[in-house]
Amino acid sequence: MITDKAIIKQKLSDYYVHIFEKDLIEEISNLGAYKALSNGELIINIGDNMTHIPLILNGAVKVIREDRKGEEITLYFLEKGDTCAISFVNCINKRKSILKAITEKETEAVFIPVNKIDEWLKKYETWRHFIIDSYHMRLIEMVEAIDSLAFMRLDDRLYKFLSDKVKIMKDSVLKITHQEIADDLNTSRVVVSRMLKQLENEGKITIRRNRIIVNF
Repeated sequence: MITDKAIIKQKLSDYYVHIFEKDLIEEISNLGAYKALSNGELIINIGDNMTHIPLILNGAVKVIREDRKGEEITLYFLEKGDTCAISFVNCINKRKSILKAITEKETEAVFIPVNKIDEWLKKYETWRHFIIDSYHMRLIEMVEAIDSLAFMRLDDRLYKFLSDKVKIMKDSVLKITHQEIADDLNTSRVVVSRMLKQLENEGKITIRRNRIIVNF
C-alpha cells in the first residue's frame, strides 16, 4: 500500500526537488498531508484559523477577498509551484485568514502544519528564498489587481481576466458562465454580457453556451 509519505515524495520530485534541499523535502514528506481536491472545493475561508499551508502540486486555486457585505473580488490565482505567502504572515502572527481560496479545477496539494513555517525559515535557506519570492509575486499580483480596478476600463479588465485565466487553466476554451465572471470581477452579469459581446465583435473572443474561447 502506498503511503502519504511516498505519494508526497513522488509528487514533490516533479517540481520542488529542484527548489528545496534534500532534508527539507524529507521533512515535508514526513509532516505534510497530501490531498487531491475536486473543482470548486473550498480550501480556506475568511475567518478560519490557519492550521496548514498548501504547496500546490498541480491544478489551480483562486484567491478571493470579501468585504463586509459579502461582495467578492478575485485577487490572483495559484498554480503548480505556488503557495499563498500572504497566509504565512497570518500564520506567524497567529491571526485568522483574511482570504478565501477555492480550487478552479482538480488540484493536488501538500498541506504543511503552520508550526513548522517559522522553524523552517530559520533552518533552510531555500525555504526562506521560496517564501520571499512567493510573497513578492503575490504582492505584485495584488498591486496589479488594484491597478486594474483603479486605472483600467472594464472591457480591458475583462479581457485581462480571461487571458490570465486561460494561462492558469492551460486551455483557450474556458468553461465559465457570465455570472461567474461577474462574481470574480465584482460587477453585474448584464454588464459582463455586454462587454463580452463587444470583445467578440472585436474578434478577441468567441462566445459559446457556458464557454468562452479566447483568441490570441
